[in-house]
Amino acid sequence: MKSIYFDCFAGVAGDMILGALVDAGVKLDHLSAELTKLNVAGFKLESNKVVKNGISGTKIDVITEEQKAHRYLKDIIEIIDKSDLSDDVKTRSVRVFQILAVAEAKVHNTTPEKIHFHEVGALDAIVDIVGSVVGLGLLGVDEVYASRIHVGTGFVNCEHGRIPVPAPATLEILHSVPTFSTGIKSELTTPTGAAILKTLVKSFGPMPVMTIEATGYGAGSRDLDIPNLLRVVVGNCGRQTSSSAPFETDQVTLIECNIDDMTGQHLGYVFEQLLETGALDVWFTPIQMKKNRPASLLSVLASNNDVERLIKTVLSETTTLGVRLQRMERRKLAREIITVSTSFGDIRVKVGRMGERVRNFAPEYADCRKLALSNGVPLMDIYTAAKRAAQEQSEKDS
Repeated sequence: MKSIYFDCFAGVAGDMILGALVDAGVKLDHLSAELTKLNVAGFKLESNKVVKNGISGTKIDVITEEQKAHRYLKDIIEIIDKSDLSDDVKTRSVRVFQILAVAEAKVHNTTPEKIHFHEVGALDAIVDIVGSVVGLGLLGVDEVYASRIHVGTGFVNCEHGRIPVPAPATLEILHSVPTFSTGIKSELTTPTGAAILKTLVKSFGPMPVMTIEATGYGAGSRDLDIPNLLRVVVGNCGRQTSSSAPFETDQVTLIECNIDDMTGQHLGYVFEQLLETGALDVWFTPIQMKKNRPASLLSVLASNNDVERLIKTVLSETTTLGVRLQRMERRKLAREIITVSTSFGDIRVKVGRMGERVRNFAPEYADCRKLALSNGVPLMDIYTAAKRAAQEQSEKDS
Protein backbone atom coordinates (compact mmCIF):
# COMPACT_ATOMS: atom_id res chain seq x y z
CA MET A 1 0.00 0.00 0.00
CA LYS A 2 1.49 3.36 -1.08
CA SER A 3 1.95 5.60 1.95
CA ILE A 4 3.51 8.94 2.79
CA TYR A 5 4.92 10.13 6.10
CA PHE A 6 5.18 13.84 6.93
CA ASP A 7 8.10 14.49 9.27
CA CYS A 8 7.19 17.86 10.80
CA PHE A 9 10.44 18.55 12.67
CA ALA A 10 10.22 22.22 11.60
CA GLY A 11 6.45 22.49 11.49
CA VAL A 12 4.17 22.49 8.46
CA ALA A 13 2.63 25.03 6.09
CA GLY A 14 0.75 24.75 2.84
CA ASP A 15 3.63 25.86 0.62
CA MET A 16 5.99 23.48 2.44
CA ILE A 17 3.65 20.57 1.69
CA LEU A 18 3.59 21.50 -2.00
CA GLY A 19 7.37 21.82 -2.05
CA ALA A 20 7.90 18.47 -0.34
CA LEU A 21 5.56 16.68 -2.77
CA VAL A 22 7.32 18.16 -5.79
CA ASP A 23 10.71 17.31 -4.26
CA ALA A 24 9.49 13.72 -3.74
CA GLY A 25 8.58 13.28 -7.39
CA VAL A 26 5.42 15.18 -8.36
CA LYS A 27 6.01 16.86 -11.72
CA LEU A 28 5.40 20.60 -11.49
CA ASP A 29 3.77 20.73 -14.92
CA HIS A 30 1.41 17.89 -13.97
CA LEU A 31 0.49 19.68 -10.73
CA SER A 32 -0.07 22.96 -12.59
CA ALA A 33 -2.21 21.22 -15.20
CA GLU A 34 -4.45 19.71 -12.53
CA LEU A 35 -4.80 23.06 -10.76
CA THR A 36 -6.04 24.71 -13.95
CA LYS A 37 -9.16 22.61 -13.35
CA LEU A 38 -10.03 25.08 -10.59
CA ASN A 39 -11.07 27.33 -13.48
CA VAL A 40 -9.62 30.34 -11.66
CA ALA A 41 -7.24 32.57 -13.61
CA GLY A 42 -4.39 34.67 -12.32
CA PHE A 43 -1.91 32.33 -10.67
CA LYS A 44 1.10 30.20 -11.51
CA LEU A 45 3.50 27.96 -9.60
CA GLU A 46 7.22 28.67 -9.35
CA SER A 47 9.68 26.06 -8.11
CA ASN A 48 13.22 26.73 -6.90
CA LYS A 49 15.87 24.60 -5.25
CA VAL A 50 17.09 26.08 -1.96
CA VAL A 51 19.46 24.93 0.79
CA LYS A 52 18.52 25.12 4.47
CA ASN A 53 21.29 24.34 6.96
CA GLY A 54 23.05 22.27 4.35
CA ILE A 55 19.97 20.31 3.24
CA SER A 56 18.56 20.81 -0.25
CA GLY A 57 14.82 21.26 -0.63
CA THR A 58 12.20 22.67 -3.00
CA LYS A 59 10.55 26.05 -2.43
CA ILE A 60 7.18 26.48 -4.14
CA ASP A 61 5.71 29.95 -4.57
CA VAL A 62 2.19 30.61 -5.78
CA ILE A 63 2.43 33.81 -7.84
CA THR A 64 -0.92 35.58 -8.11
CA GLU A 65 -2.22 38.79 -9.61
CA GLU A 66 -4.83 39.00 -6.88
CA GLN A 67 -4.54 41.69 -4.23
CA LYS A 68 -5.94 41.09 -0.76
CA ALA A 69 -9.04 38.95 -1.17
CA HIS A 70 -11.51 38.11 1.58
CA ARG A 71 -13.82 35.18 0.98
CA TYR A 72 -16.47 33.38 2.99
CA LEU A 73 -16.60 29.62 3.27
CA LYS A 74 -19.47 29.42 0.78
CA ASP A 75 -17.39 31.36 -1.78
CA ILE A 76 -14.52 28.89 -1.53
CA ILE A 77 -16.81 25.87 -1.63
CA GLU A 78 -18.47 27.29 -4.73
CA ILE A 79 -15.08 27.64 -6.49
CA ILE A 80 -14.19 24.04 -5.67
CA ASP A 81 -17.62 22.59 -6.49
CA LYS A 82 -17.72 24.32 -9.89
CA SER A 83 -14.21 23.14 -10.77
CA ASP A 84 -13.35 20.21 -13.04
CA LEU A 85 -11.39 18.45 -10.29
CA SER A 86 -12.21 14.87 -9.32
CA ASP A 87 -14.92 14.30 -6.73
CA ASP A 88 -12.36 12.93 -4.27
CA VAL A 89 -10.16 16.03 -4.56
CA LYS A 90 -13.21 18.26 -4.17
CA THR A 91 -14.41 16.43 -1.05
CA ARG A 92 -11.03 16.49 0.69
CA SER A 93 -10.31 20.10 -0.22
CA VAL A 94 -13.69 21.29 1.04
CA ARG A 95 -13.14 19.33 4.25
CA VAL A 96 -9.87 21.22 4.87
CA PHE A 97 -11.66 24.56 4.56
CA GLN A 98 -14.50 23.38 6.78
CA ILE A 99 -11.99 22.46 9.51
CA LEU A 100 -10.42 25.90 9.12
CA ALA A 101 -13.80 27.59 9.32
CA VAL A 102 -14.83 25.72 12.48
CA ALA A 103 -11.55 26.66 14.17
CA GLU A 104 -11.77 30.33 13.18
CA ALA A 105 -15.40 30.46 14.27
CA LYS A 106 -14.48 29.12 17.71
CA VAL A 107 -11.71 31.70 18.09
CA HIS A 108 -13.89 34.63 16.97
CA ASN A 109 -17.08 33.49 18.73
CA THR A 110 -19.18 33.18 15.60
CA THR A 111 -20.34 30.51 13.15
CA PRO A 112 -18.36 28.89 10.31
CA GLU A 113 -20.72 30.40 7.74
CA LYS A 114 -19.97 33.94 8.98
CA ILE A 115 -16.21 33.55 9.03
CA HIS A 116 -14.55 36.05 6.72
CA PHE A 117 -11.35 34.32 5.58
CA HIS A 118 -8.43 36.71 5.22
CA GLU A 119 -5.05 35.07 4.54
CA VAL A 120 -6.64 31.63 4.11
CA GLY A 121 -9.22 32.96 1.66
CA ALA A 122 -6.60 34.31 -0.71
CA LEU A 123 -6.00 32.56 -4.01
CA ASP A 124 -2.51 31.36 -3.04
CA ALA A 125 -3.92 29.63 0.05
CA ILE A 126 -6.65 27.96 -2.02
CA VAL A 127 -3.97 26.71 -4.43
CA ASP A 128 -1.84 25.46 -1.50
CA ILE A 129 -4.70 23.41 -0.11
CA VAL A 130 -6.13 22.02 -3.33
CA GLY A 131 -2.60 21.49 -4.68
CA SER A 132 -1.64 19.44 -1.63
CA VAL A 133 -4.61 17.13 -2.15
CA VAL A 134 -3.91 16.90 -5.88
CA GLY A 135 -0.21 16.22 -5.27
CA LEU A 136 -0.91 13.25 -3.04
CA GLY A 137 -3.11 11.83 -5.77
CA LEU A 138 -0.39 12.32 -8.38
CA LEU A 139 2.00 10.35 -6.17
CA GLY A 140 -0.59 7.56 -5.92
CA VAL A 141 -0.71 7.77 -2.13
CA ASP A 142 -3.26 5.54 -0.36
CA GLU A 143 -2.53 6.44 3.27
CA VAL A 144 -1.08 9.51 4.97
CA TYR A 145 0.84 9.49 8.26
CA ALA A 146 2.61 12.27 10.16
CA SER A 147 4.92 12.85 13.09
CA ARG A 148 4.06 15.00 16.08
CA ILE A 149 4.04 18.62 14.97
CA HIS A 150 6.56 21.34 15.90
CA VAL A 151 4.52 24.49 16.53
CA GLY A 152 7.00 27.21 17.55
CA THR A 153 6.41 30.08 19.96
CA GLY A 154 6.46 33.92 20.14
CA PHE A 155 4.17 36.26 18.20
CA VAL A 156 3.13 36.79 14.58
CA ASN A 157 1.44 39.65 12.73
CA CYS A 158 -1.83 38.96 10.92
CA GLU A 159 -4.94 40.76 9.68
CA HIS A 160 -6.19 41.09 13.28
CA GLY A 161 -2.92 42.45 14.63
CA ARG A 162 -0.19 40.78 16.66
CA ILE A 163 -1.21 37.37 18.02
CA PRO A 164 0.58 34.60 19.92
CA VAL A 165 2.20 31.54 18.31
CA PRO A 166 0.81 28.98 17.80
CA ALA A 167 -2.03 31.02 16.35
CA PRO A 168 -5.33 30.41 18.16
CA ALA A 169 -6.88 28.80 15.07
CA THR A 170 -3.88 26.49 14.74
CA LEU A 171 -4.32 25.31 18.32
CA GLU A 172 -8.01 24.65 17.74
CA ILE A 173 -7.25 22.57 14.67
CA LEU A 174 -4.56 20.56 16.46
CA HIS A 175 -6.84 19.26 19.21
CA SER A 176 -5.96 15.56 19.80
CA VAL A 177 -2.83 15.87 17.62
CA PRO A 178 0.56 15.40 19.36
CA THR A 179 2.58 18.63 19.26
CA PHE A 180 5.78 20.03 20.72
CA SER A 181 7.86 23.22 20.87
CA THR A 182 11.60 23.69 21.35
CA GLY A 183 11.27 27.41 22.02
CA ILE A 184 11.99 28.63 18.48
CA LYS A 185 10.38 32.06 18.20
CA SER A 186 8.64 31.66 14.87
CA GLU A 187 5.31 30.44 13.52
CA LEU A 188 6.44 26.99 12.43
CA THR A 189 2.94 25.59 11.86
CA THR A 190 0.25 27.60 10.11
CA PRO A 191 -3.52 27.04 10.26
CA THR A 192 -3.45 25.94 6.61
CA GLY A 193 -0.72 23.34 7.15
CA ALA A 194 -2.40 22.09 10.32
CA ALA A 195 -5.79 21.76 8.62
CA ILE A 196 -4.39 19.85 5.64
CA LEU A 197 -2.73 17.27 7.88
CA LYS A 198 -5.69 17.08 10.29
CA THR A 199 -7.93 16.25 7.32
CA LEU A 200 -5.73 13.75 5.53
CA VAL A 201 -3.57 12.02 8.15
CA LYS A 202 -4.57 8.56 9.33
CA SER A 203 -2.44 8.68 12.52
CA PHE A 204 0.23 10.88 14.11
CA GLY A 205 3.36 9.40 15.69
CA PRO A 206 6.52 7.50 14.73
CA MET A 207 7.07 6.58 11.11
CA PRO A 208 5.26 3.34 10.24
CA VAL A 209 7.10 0.29 8.95
CA MET A 210 7.78 1.23 5.36
CA THR A 211 9.83 0.19 2.35
CA ILE A 212 11.13 3.62 1.34
CA GLU A 213 10.84 4.60 -2.33
CA ALA A 214 11.38 8.37 -2.25
CA THR A 215 12.03 11.30 0.06
CA GLY A 216 11.42 15.00 -0.38
CA TYR A 217 11.98 18.31 1.43
CA GLY A 218 9.67 21.30 1.17
CA ALA A 219 11.23 24.62 2.18
CA GLY A 220 9.76 27.47 4.17
CA SER A 221 10.63 31.12 3.61
CA ARG A 222 12.56 31.92 6.80
CA ASP A 223 16.01 30.82 7.93
CA LEU A 224 16.00 29.27 11.41
CA ASP A 225 18.43 27.62 13.80
CA ILE A 226 17.08 24.31 12.46
CA PRO A 227 16.50 23.41 8.80
CA ASN A 228 13.23 25.14 7.87
CA LEU A 229 12.04 22.11 5.92
CA LEU A 230 9.15 19.68 5.86
CA ARG A 231 10.36 16.17 5.08
CA VAL A 232 8.21 13.53 3.41
CA VAL A 233 8.98 9.84 3.07
CA VAL A 234 7.10 7.87 0.42
CA GLY A 235 6.97 4.09 0.32
CA ASN A 236 5.00 0.91 0.77
CA CYS A 237 3.48 -0.10 4.08
CA GLY A 238 1.92 -3.46 4.85
CA ARG A 239 2.57 -6.57 2.80
CA GLN A 240 6.22 -7.54 2.32
CA THR A 241 7.00 -9.43 -0.85
CA SER A 242 10.59 -10.58 -0.31
CA SER A 243 11.21 -14.27 0.23
CA SER A 244 12.73 -13.50 3.64
CA ALA A 245 9.54 -11.83 4.90
CA PRO A 246 6.50 -13.21 3.05
CA PHE A 247 4.00 -11.77 5.49
CA GLU A 248 2.25 -8.53 6.30
CA THR A 249 3.63 -5.86 8.61
CA ASP A 250 1.79 -3.09 10.39
CA GLN A 251 1.84 -1.05 13.58
CA VAL A 252 -0.56 -1.22 16.49
CA THR A 253 -0.77 0.40 19.92
CA LEU A 254 -1.07 -1.43 23.24
CA ILE A 255 -3.16 0.46 25.80
CA GLU A 256 -2.79 -0.76 29.40
CA CYS A 257 -3.83 0.14 32.93
CA ASN A 258 -3.99 -1.54 36.36
CA ILE A 259 -7.39 -1.84 38.07
CA ASP A 260 -7.94 -2.99 41.67
CA ASP A 261 -11.36 -1.59 42.57
CA MET A 262 -13.87 -2.92 40.02
CA THR A 263 -16.08 -6.00 40.14
CA GLY A 264 -15.93 -8.85 37.68
CA GLN A 265 -19.31 -7.86 36.24
CA HIS A 266 -18.12 -4.33 35.53
CA LEU A 267 -14.89 -5.54 33.95
CA GLY A 268 -16.87 -7.88 31.71
CA TYR A 269 -18.96 -4.94 30.54
CA VAL A 270 -15.80 -2.92 29.82
CA PHE A 271 -14.48 -5.86 27.79
CA GLU A 272 -17.60 -5.86 25.60
CA GLN A 273 -17.60 -2.08 25.16
CA LEU A 274 -13.97 -1.99 24.04
CA LEU A 275 -14.56 -4.66 21.39
CA GLU A 276 -17.64 -2.80 20.14
CA THR A 277 -15.58 0.42 20.02
CA GLY A 278 -13.11 -1.21 17.64
CA ALA A 279 -10.39 -2.87 19.72
CA LEU A 280 -8.42 -5.55 17.87
CA ASP A 281 -8.21 -7.58 21.08
CA VAL A 282 -8.86 -7.18 24.80
CA TRP A 283 -7.59 -9.27 27.71
CA PHE A 284 -7.18 -9.25 31.48
CA THR A 285 -4.14 -10.51 33.39
CA PRO A 286 -4.23 -11.19 37.17
CA ILE A 287 -1.59 -9.03 38.92
CA GLN A 288 -0.58 -8.01 42.45
CA MET A 289 -0.49 -4.29 43.22
CA LYS A 290 0.84 -2.27 46.14
CA LYS A 291 -0.38 -3.22 49.62
CA ASN A 292 -0.71 -6.80 48.30
CA ARG A 293 -4.00 -6.03 46.57
CA PRO A 294 -5.06 -8.51 43.86
CA ALA A 295 -5.89 -6.62 40.68
CA SER A 296 -6.34 -6.91 36.91
CA LEU A 297 -4.11 -5.61 34.16
CA LEU A 298 -6.38 -4.41 31.35
CA SER A 299 -4.71 -4.70 27.93
CA VAL A 300 -6.27 -3.31 24.75
CA LEU A 301 -4.70 -3.82 21.32
CA ALA A 302 -5.69 -1.04 18.94
CA SER A 303 -5.16 0.15 15.40
CA ASN A 304 -3.32 3.46 15.59
CA ASN A 305 -6.24 5.45 14.18
CA ASP A 306 -8.56 4.03 16.91
CA VAL A 307 -6.31 4.80 19.89
CA GLU A 308 -7.92 8.05 21.07
CA ARG A 309 -11.43 6.61 20.87
CA LEU A 310 -10.44 3.52 22.86
CA ILE A 311 -8.59 5.55 25.49
CA LYS A 312 -11.75 7.58 25.97
CA THR A 313 -13.71 4.35 26.49
CA VAL A 314 -11.20 3.05 29.07
CA LEU A 315 -11.18 6.33 31.01
CA SER A 316 -14.98 6.61 30.86
CA GLU A 317 -15.87 3.03 31.75
CA THR A 318 -13.21 2.13 34.34
CA THR A 319 -11.90 3.64 37.56
CA THR A 320 -8.36 4.11 36.29
CA LEU A 321 -6.89 7.62 36.27
CA GLY A 322 -4.58 7.03 33.33
CA VAL A 323 -3.30 4.58 30.73
CA ARG A 324 0.08 3.53 29.36
CA LEU A 325 0.75 3.35 25.62
CA GLN A 326 3.21 1.26 23.65
CA ARG A 327 3.60 1.49 19.88
CA MET A 328 4.32 -1.98 18.51
CA GLU A 329 5.29 -3.44 15.17
CA ARG A 330 3.25 -6.49 14.20
CA ARG A 331 3.97 -9.32 11.77
CA LYS A 332 1.03 -11.34 10.53
CA LEU A 333 0.05 -13.81 7.88
CA ALA A 334 -1.77 -12.41 4.89
CA ARG A 335 -5.39 -13.44 5.28
CA GLU A 336 -8.64 -13.67 3.41
CA ILE A 337 -12.11 -14.95 4.26
CA ILE A 338 -13.72 -17.53 1.98
CA THR A 339 -17.11 -19.25 2.22
CA VAL A 340 -17.21 -23.04 1.90
CA SER A 341 -20.16 -25.38 1.47
CA THR A 342 -20.57 -28.41 3.75
CA SER A 343 -23.34 -30.94 4.28
CA PHE A 344 -24.35 -28.89 7.31
CA GLY A 345 -24.48 -25.52 5.49
CA ASP A 346 -22.23 -22.66 4.36
CA ILE A 347 -19.41 -21.60 6.69
CA ARG A 348 -16.96 -18.72 6.51
CA VAL A 349 -13.31 -19.69 6.91
CA LYS A 350 -10.34 -17.41 7.52
CA VAL A 351 -7.35 -18.49 5.40
CA GLY A 352 -3.82 -17.53 6.50
CA ARG A 353 -1.06 -17.43 3.88
CA MET A 354 2.71 -17.06 4.03
CA GLY A 355 3.60 -15.90 0.56
CA GLU A 356 1.75 -18.24 -1.78
CA ARG A 357 1.57 -21.06 0.75
CA VAL A 358 -1.52 -21.63 2.91
CA ARG A 359 -0.51 -22.00 6.54
CA ASN A 360 -3.84 -22.49 8.31
CA PHE A 361 -7.62 -22.50 8.07
CA ALA A 362 -9.76 -21.02 10.85
CA PRO A 363 -13.53 -21.61 10.54
CA GLU A 364 -15.65 -18.80 11.97
CA TYR A 365 -16.88 -19.86 15.38
CA ALA A 366 -20.23 -18.07 15.10
CA ASP A 367 -21.07 -19.91 11.86
CA CYS A 368 -20.00 -23.28 13.30
CA ARG A 369 -21.96 -22.75 16.51
CA LYS A 370 -25.14 -21.82 14.63
CA LEU A 371 -24.96 -24.91 12.42
CA ALA A 372 -24.08 -27.20 15.33
CA LEU A 373 -27.21 -26.10 17.16
CA SER A 374 -29.50 -26.21 14.13
CA ASN A 375 -28.25 -29.65 13.00
CA GLY A 376 -27.98 -31.14 16.49
CA VAL A 377 -24.38 -32.31 15.95
CA PRO A 378 -21.16 -31.67 17.92
CA LEU A 379 -19.43 -28.38 17.28
CA MET A 380 -16.17 -30.20 16.46
CA ASP A 381 -17.87 -32.08 13.60
CA ILE A 382 -18.89 -28.77 12.01
CA TYR A 383 -15.42 -27.33 12.58
CA THR A 384 -13.71 -30.36 11.00
CA ALA A 385 -16.03 -30.34 7.98
CA ALA A 386 -15.35 -26.65 7.38
CA LYS A 387 -11.57 -27.12 7.50
CA ARG A 388 -11.76 -30.10 5.15
CA ALA A 389 -13.89 -28.15 2.67
CA ALA A 390 -11.53 -25.18 2.82
CA GLN A 391 -8.54 -27.45 2.23
CA GLU A 392 -10.19 -29.03 -0.80
CA GLN A 393 -11.16 -25.63 -2.23
CA SER A 394 -7.63 -24.34 -1.74
CA GLU A 395 -6.10 -27.33 -3.53
CA LYS A 396 -8.56 -26.93 -6.39
CA ASP A 397 -7.75 -23.22 -6.76
CA SER A 398 -4.01 -23.87 -6.79
